[in-house]
Amino acid sequence: MQAKPMMALLAGLALATPAAFASEAIATKAGCLACHKIDVKLVGPAYKDVAAKYKGQDVAAKLADKVRKGGSGVWGPIPMPPNPPEKINDADLKAVVQWVLNR
Repeated sequence: MQAKPMMALLAGLALATPAAFASEAIATKAGCLACHKIDVKLVGPAYKDVAAKYKGQDVAAKLADKVRKGGSGVWGPIPMPPNPPEKINDADLKAVVQWVLNR
């Protein structure tokens, strides 16, 4: 195997931690992946684009609040509905936001 493909494989495995699998499962259960995908824009932005936009910034609490309250305008005109604790609890929301920021 050549060096570049091997490095890409290793980088992908580094993201595939048990916490990452759990966070993706939480996002799926909460319905997040109905509008968001990891690598491509769907209704909402791709998670990799969210991570790139906020790279190096301490925005986890701000993004969790935005997910909780919903909103529009940052990524386009289609609003994201609010996501109450009944849909995704605070601990799970925090884990999913961190997972998104680590893309």
